[in-house]
Amino acid sequence: MKFDAPAGPNLFDNAKIVGKSTPRIDGPLKTTGKAPYAYERHDVAPNQAYGYVLGSAIAKGRIVSMDVAEARAAPGVLAVIATTDMKQLPKSDYNTVPLFGGAAITHYHQAVACVVAETFEQARAAAALIRTRYDRVPGRFDLEKLAPSAPLVPGRDGEPGRKVIGDFEGAFAAAAVKVDEKYTTPDESHAMMEPHASIAAWNGDRLTIWTSNQMIAWGKGAIAQILGLDPKNVRLDSPYVGGGFGGKLFIRADAVLAALGAKQVGRPVKVALQRPLMANNTTHRPATIQRIRLGADKNGRITAIGHENWTGNQAGEDAENATMQTPVLYAGANRLIANHTAVMDLPEGNAMRAPGEASGHLALEVALDELAEKCGLDPIELRIRNEPTGKVPGNPKQKFSDRHLVRCLREGAAKFGWAARNPKPGQVREGRWLIGHGVAAGFRGAPTMKSAARVRLDGQGGLIVETDMTDIGTGSYTIIAQTAAETMGVPLNRVKVTLGDSDHPAAAGSGGQWGAASSTAGVYAACVALRRQIGAKLGFDGDTATFADGHIQVGNRRISLAEAGALSAEDAIEFGKFQKDYNVGTYAAHFAEVAVDAYTGETRIRRMLAVCDAGRILNPLSARSQVIGAMVMSAGAALMEELAVDTRFGFFVNHDLASYEVPVHADIPHQDCLFLDTLDPVVSPMKAKGVGELGICGPGAAVANALYNATGIRVRDYPLTLDKYLDRLPALT
Repeated sequence: MKFDAPAGPNLFDNAKIVGKSTPRIDGPLKTTGKAPYAYERHDVAPNQAYGYVLGSAIAKGRIVSMDVAEARAAPGVLAVIATTDMKQLPKSDYNTVPLFGGAAITHYHQAVACVVAETFEQARAAAALIRTRYDRVPGRFDLEKLAPSAPLVPGRDGEPGRKVIGDFEGAFAAAAVKVDEKYTTPDESHAMMEPHASIAAWNGDRLTIWTSNQMIAWGKGAIAQILGLDPKNVRLDSPYVGGGFGGKLFIRADAVLAALGAKQVGRPVKVALQRPLMANNTTHRPATIQRIRLGADKNGRITAIGHENWTGNQAGEDAENATMQTPVLYAGANRLIANHTAVMDLPEGNAMRAPGEASGHLALEVALDELAEKCGLDPIELRIRNEPTGKVPGNPKQKFSDRHLVRCLREGAAKFGWAARNPKPGQVREGRWLIGHGVAAGFRGAPTMKSAARVRLDGQGGLIVETDMTDIGTGSYTIIAQTAAETMGVPLNRVKVTLGDSDHPAAAGSGGQWGAASSTAGVYAACVALRRQIGAKLGFDGDTATFADGHIQVGNRRISLAEAGALSAEDAIEFGKFQKDYNVGTYAAHFAEVAVDAYTGETRIRRMLAVCDAGRILNPLSARSQVIGAMVMSAGAALMEELAVDTRFGFFVNHDLASYEVPVHADIPHQDCLFLDTLDPVVSPMKAKGVGELGICGPGAAVANALYNATGIRVRDYPLTLDKYLDRLPALT
């Protein structure tokens, strides 16, 4: 199906199932432990052996020697796969550095060996017996020192590393009101509950990997590239993923070493990366240093907006482009965007939930708060005054597809009780607690990607949907079932959905906030093809017939869907070039109330609110869960999350869940989430946009602004730990 023009009226505008809050159909399986995650799939291949990965003890250099004799002789050991015994495996298109092979070490905890044994304990014990000698060389681990000489790097969207519109420097110099500040964000870990894990088995030349992966088609291609296989001989299967957040977009060492181990021992091998390797062996969100310059007239209208970003990554690859939201959020004729990426020898940086925007909002939306104060304006009023009018700032050829940020801000202010906020910092106190309120706007792009599905009638009036789309806790099973049920006119309980298998048609996958909008549109396309097949078989026009209640109504003719028998149709949604004329995005207003202990500096979030503009909400229940989960992650980024870098030896020190702090239930007492009743006909036939990453774009800045409102102390280096402001708390009275 070609989607080459904005969607007109269609069956979803009068939906009975799509758009209704629906409990996740995979919920009972997950809450009862019946949904098997990758490492738990004991039934898929008999006689599984256990692999244990050994990570490098240095961050940069070479292996001089590796003695594995004692390990190979240890009880239960079936094989020891050493990196020095084979050539470096090629990178896939989705990896920055090689995952295994050869003596060169490019980052700490890079996989250097894998022990395969009868039990996990035997494999772990034997791995401790491997004796490795390294030749360590100096590495580049300190972003602050590297940033001044970091080169400009083009962004993922093809934009140049530095882009100037108008006369930014002149306009900024002449501005009546100015903000010129530096903000920093640290490296962050995905810290998902389920580790990277895989079970691999060979059948001749055909390899099957049961794994935890967000993007099945990408993963299949990557494994084929790395191992030199025909993609037709690779199958990936990942029906349940226990959290990914971008960290499982790409194949990692667990899948590669499980495959190598299974080949060597001639039986299935399972590998799970231990928690420290999840931080140092896999990917993370890279740190940033951001300079924001805002110039405005006395009325608060922005005349100059500049955002420069410095980050780092292996081989200088594009890393955390924190300027992603800045070209879109606010008006202003004179603009500067620049991205610098230093070459670093830390573990690979890559996508983490809302890559770029999540970090960028932490700087930009605080800078807007600072500008509002200097202008003597309410922060919401400042944002409204700088709302773009129809066209994208600096790009008059592109218009917004659908944008309601001002409505988000106004409705959020009313819901939150913003009018009662005291604009003067440090004035509101309840006992020992200083109380503050903050606001921030949010933007996240809403891209789409070609997505396919197969839909089958089971001959009994039931429906089976097959696609390699994944469910990473986002509710994909449910919204796909809702889409199929709505389009084919069957009850939701008559739809069976199978996900995550690369033998099924390739869907968009879970990432980039494109998954829901794209995959449901692909299912819709397959259902339309099936309706037409049914019509051809039974003698009617499948496009004009009414499918409802398990029947088909054609004029005075009523046909049971079961009469069509067993049929199958496959199709994909392909998005047209017309979308390039539009900026398709999602918008939010985020509000936070915090309390800061006047004696200890302890910060507590008391409530949070998000008002989201994301087109049709396919399932409000699961969409709300996505947004509040993202709000929790953003609160973590604001107050506690930080991978501490040992700049001497080049590794993340706090590489476990005991020392890498994330928010827990006690940290987030109350959250609220509202969705506007908007539709975006440009994005897809569903008129729906993703929302799972919008929720992390802005809440952290709202928390930071609330902390300032509570204390009068502005902290620009995240996370906002109390050691950064304790000595500046207001005097006790």
